[in-house]
Amino acid sequence: MAEHERALIFVRGRVQGVGFRWWTRARALELGLVGHARNLPDGRVEVSAQGPRAAVEQLVALLDEQPSMRSRPGHVAGVTVQWHPGREDTTGFVER
Repeated sequence: MAEHERALIFVRGRVQGVGFRWWTRARALELGLVGHARNLPDGRVEVSAQGPRAAVEQLVALLDEQPSMRSRPGHVAGVTVQWHPGREDTTGFVER
């Protein structure tokens, strides 16, 4: 998986308790990505998405799209992305 990259994406807004992690998982699986989406104590959702950079960038665009054309639940006020090398031991995409 050396050609794969991993993005740690922090999503701010009304994104907890609205089906946002489920929606994110569905989009990530459609794009062939692995990783997770989990709620953070401060109200944000953390998304770790790994795969080909173009697919990860597509997920970031869907998470940040204003207005959402894909029926994204909740309201996204902002997205921050940190890029990291891919990890060999990551499989599937889960909600945590």
